[in-house]
Amino acid sequence: MTGLRHLVVDGANVVGSRPDGWWRDRAGAARRLAARLAGALDAGPAPLDLADDGLVHLVLEGAARAADPDPHPRLRVVRAAADGDGAIVDVVRALGAGVLVVTADRGLAARVAAEGARTVGPSALLDALGNQPSPDQPSHPGRTSPDS
Repeated sequence: MTGLRHLVVDGANVVGSRPDGWWRDRAGAARRLAARLAGALDAGPAPLDLADDGLVHLVLEGAARAADPDPHPRLRVVRAAADGDGAIVDVVRALGAGVLVVTADRGLAARVAAEGARTVGPSALLDALGNQPSPDQPSHPGRTSPDS
């Protein structure tokens, strides 16, 4: 993965992979993920294994589109007009070679593979980010899922 040019993040899939209360504030959860990605970009190439000029494309859909993360020169926030999967495929198609997509969605993985991209699951990204929440992440003990 060293020297990766583009990392495309399925924001809904990554945020939804951990039952931390994200469903109560989808835009806030997306903003926190963007902040963690920006922090990793500032930490140098090691956390995300990107080339020095590599970019992260964070795709947001639904209520998460309202997120207003702090700008970062190497983080592009893509607000899906309709479904996030379609937007991710469009981004991959536009970027060409050197794309890694973070998603656990098997259907999406097959679609981006057909465009020449590789995929990894959310755990790989969260591990690279240190798997720790951002400092302002809410804590909601006792509730572990949207259905609790």
